[in-house]
Formats: sequence, C-alpha cells, structure tokens
Amino acid sequence: MRFFFLGVVFSLVQILPAQEKYPKNVFGSPLEIPLILAGTFGELRSNHFHSGIDIKTQRRQGLPVLAIADGTVTRIKISHWGYGKALYVAHPNGYTSVYAHLQKFGPEIEQYIKKQQYKKQSYEIEVFPDYGELKVTQGSTIAYSGNTGGSSGPHLHFEIRSSVTEKPTNPLLYGYEVRDATNPSLLGLFAYPISDDAVVNQSARKIQLNFTKQPDGTFLADKVNAIGTIGFGFNGFDRQDLAANKNGVYSVKQTVNGRVYSEYDFETFSFGETRYINTLIDYSHFGKFRQRIQKCFKEPYNRLGIYRTLHNNGKIAVKDGLSYKVELSISDIEDNTIKIVIPVDGKREAVKMKKEDPETSDFIIANKPNNFDLGAAKVYFPANTFYEDFYIDLAKGADTVSIHNNKVPAHRNFTISFDAKKFSEEEKRRLFIARLDENLEPRYSKTFKRDGSFTTRTRTLGTYTLVKDTVPPSIKPKNFKERQWLSNYSYLSLLISDDLSGINSYEATLNGEWILMEYEPKTKTITYNFEDTTLDNTQCDLKVTVTDNVGNSNTFTSTFFRK
Repeated sequence: MRFFFLGVVFSLVQILPAQEKYPKNVFGSPLEIPLILAGTFGELRSNHFHSGIDIKTQRRQGLPVLAIADGTVTRIKISHWGYGKALYVAHPNGYTSVYAHLQKFGPEIEQYIKKQQYKKQSYEIEVFPDYGELKVTQGSTIAYSGNTGGSSGPHLHFEIRSSVTEKPTNPLLYGYEVRDATNPSLLGLFAYPISDDAVVNQSARKIQLNFTKQPDGTFLADKVNAIGTIGFGFNGFDRQDLAANKNGVYSVKQTVNGRVYSEYDFETFSFGETRYINTLIDYSHFGKFRQRIQKCFKEPYNRLGIYRTLHNNGKIAVKDGLSYKVELSISDIEDNTIKIVIPVDGKREAVKMKKEDPETSDFIIANKPNNFDLGAAKVYFPANTFYEDFYIDLAKGADTVSIHNNKVPAHRNFTISFDAKKFSEEEKRRLFIARLDENLEPRYSKTFKRDGSFTTRTRTLGTYTLVKDTVPPSIKPKNFKERQWLSNYSYLSLLISDDLSGINSYEATLNGEWILMEYEPKTKTITYNFEDTTLDNTQCDLKVTVTDNVGNSNTFTSTFFRK
C-alpha cells in the first residue's frame, strides 16, 4: 500500500503545471520599471536557445538593476562580446540570478572588479569571489543597465538558474508579470515527406501549405493528400501586449486524431544541449531563407530534453484510404493559443516533385572521422561533427577552398589546415586564414601557425582562403585634442579600428602607468575614466598601442593637462 501511495504522489507531481514547481512572490523585480520584453526564454537564436528574458530599458542605459533577493555574488565576467558585463548572484533558496549587458556594477562590486582588472592589467576578466565576500540584499542596486557585449540595443538580459545544475529556467515561471493577452502569430506551415516512399501533394520534397483563418479564430490548412511517413513544421512568433518585438513561443503540441504525437515547451533546458537547436529547426531552410521552421517531429539525432510527449517521434504514418485530423496548438506562457487544423487523406498519387539529393564525389559518414585533401588545404572532420550522413560538396583551389555551404550545421569544430611553406617568413607573419562571407569579404578565423602550416578550427562551412594584412590598426582621439586642458572631463575616449584581420589587443599607459581602457567593439571605442586613478602631474602623457590579429601594431601618443 505504501508503494502504491508513493507512486500516486509521483504521478501527481509529474502532471503538475510547470508554474507550480517554482516559488512565487519570492523574487523581486530586477528593474524599477514595468517589465516589457524584447526577447523571451527559449527563443530561437543562432546555434542556441535564449537562456533568459530580455527586458526593455526604455532605450536608455544606466537604469538601476536590483538584486531580486538576498544573496552573494559568485561570479563576475566582463568580455567584449557575449554577455558583456555580467553578474551572477547565488540565493539561499538554491537559485542563481544572472544580469547581463550591464553598463557598470554597483559601487562595492565596481570597486572590487576594477581592483582585479588593474591587478591582471586586462579589461576582459572572469572572477569568482569567495562565498559571502560580496553580499547583496533584496532590492539593492547591484548594477546599472547597459548595452555591452553582443547586445544589439540597450536592455537587461535576466536569467534564473539552478545553483546546483546551472540549468536556466523561464523567469516568467516565478510570478513576474508581463502584460500579454496577445496570441502567437503563424507565418508559414510546412509538410515533410520523411520515409523513402512518402509523398505529400504529389511531392517527395518539403512543401508549404496554404491556410485560412476561420470565424472561430482557428487556422484551417488546405486538404493534404499523402502516403507514407510524414511530418509537419511551422514558422511563427509571439508578441506581448506592449511591444512590437517578434519573440519566441512557449509551447507546441501536435495531435493526430485526438492523440498527442508530440509536445514540447521552453520551461528549461541545459546549456550542454542548446546547440541541438539545429535539429529542432529546418536548418537547410534557415541557411537559404534565414527563416526558422520548428519541426513538430523529432529527428533520430535530436537530443533535446524539451519534449513532454512523443509518439512515434511526432511522425505520422499515413495509410491509403484513411483520414487524419492533425492539430497544432502553439501557445505563449500565458496560454494564449492558436490552433491549426490540417486535414490529411491517405491517398497514393503520382510524384511530380522528386527528392533533391544531389550526389557528389565525396561522402560524409557522420559517426566516423573524415579527411579530405583539397590541394591548398586539408580538412578534418572528427566523428560526429555532423548529425547525419550526406554528400559533401568540396572544391579544390590554389589558395582558396570551398567546403560545402551554409545549409548543413556542424555540431563540433572541424579543422582546416593550409600549407604555407611557399611563403617567406615575412609573408607568413602577415597571412591569416579567412572565411569569405556572402559578399566575398574576408572574415578572420583564428589562425594557429606552426612549421609552415596554418590551421583554424571552426563550425562554419563555406569558402576559406589565405589573406595578407599589412596595414596596422587606426587610433584616433574621440573627445580631446593634443595639449588640451581636460580638468572638467570625467573620461577620455579614442576610436580604434582595423580594416582586415581585426583587433587582437590594446594597451594604454598614463605617465608610464597602466590604465584600464574599456573597449566597446560595436562603437569601436576605448574609454578611460579619470576616477579610476589619481593623477599627480598636471601634464599627462598618454600612450595607446593597438595590435591586430597578425601582429601589425600602431602606437598613439598625446599630451594633455589636468588639475
């Protein structure tokens, strides 16, 4: 009897709504303004799911960022890209809150991290303060909102993670209120013939389906004639009431004749699985049209843990003479839902559009390592670089090689090695491996040089070549002039840029002493705050050295005066 009772309790826990798993009214708001989102949790991004919510900051920087609960700072990270300036706070109830793209930290934390930056003599830094060394209280100002790192505009990226597993969970499950009575939007609907014998509307390829909105608000697709194993996918977005942003949806459910065939949501995920987003979306379609179709069926190489229910991996075995009612329910976290009805008749028809499966002379076996000699370069794909076997399109060249295209995702890094023995030592110093973008512009790929061989590791397919960079970076003063009095200035800024390989490092001294320059790549600006150090001399001698990725350096010197 005891075992039966435990089983009942476990079953009840399993079916509790996600919202009831997380504490409500425990965490305060991270901002003093109403929460309006620019991005939702689980939103589909390039090669990853969005691990938090992006909160609008009224197009401003410098808004106070508040600790959502008592806790201690466990991690501070500052980087040029990614999260920019980020703060991690552990709370006694087992959760960690994360605040990113910050302009600066609160006074105590700012003083602590700048001391570490000056000790390391580096703007980019990652530190893990001792537990309890930097305590915070709920509602206290721990930082100020900004636009640092990979942010495309001022906002606060906010996360709640498990302190034990570090898995992020949807912050809106903790009781935060965001006005949302708006249904998700449907942009496109697609059908996929999956099995070798499958045909959908006389096509053995993916096809787009037409649909119309019905008086009751549901969407009805045109009737589908099919045979074999098929699947469906959609392209859509969600929108909150007070924002025009096209955000990600929360959950998707597919039923066939009333039975749930697939169901997934964005309650939580692990960082270790996030790159498998490329198996959830139709990556080939994304590579061609930059649109993300979410597949309602699970591929055999899909290892995502977001699924709640799967029957036959969401694939539908359509038999001749039978009819099927497929329904897709697409919802946001407030349960605003759109429903799409797809009538399917099992009907065998002649194929008018055959499969596109171009064969080449080279073939990838996904679970084994693959080596190819392309003349100017060799490419090595470790086992499981790709999700499935396929014909790969490779092109040899004297200095340039082509490695397939952007319609196939690489899950792991692969290696490209160029033979550079024919170049002089001076030429080798100025050469680097570059990937040519869609406009044939070279993009620096981190290049390792050893014994006449240039090597790069990447997860991006495309065209690669060797490029020479002989021009040093540019350095220009932004807010001051030579021999100017700067007594009333609070900061000093300069513009730095490089026309080809990109900036690798920069360093600045004032009267011979290292000073902290904050680099913002988006604006190509480095900034020094006069509050950081005490200047003993009226005359100040500034020296800034900037080096690009192949070692070309430029040094700027200037004298100014300050009391």
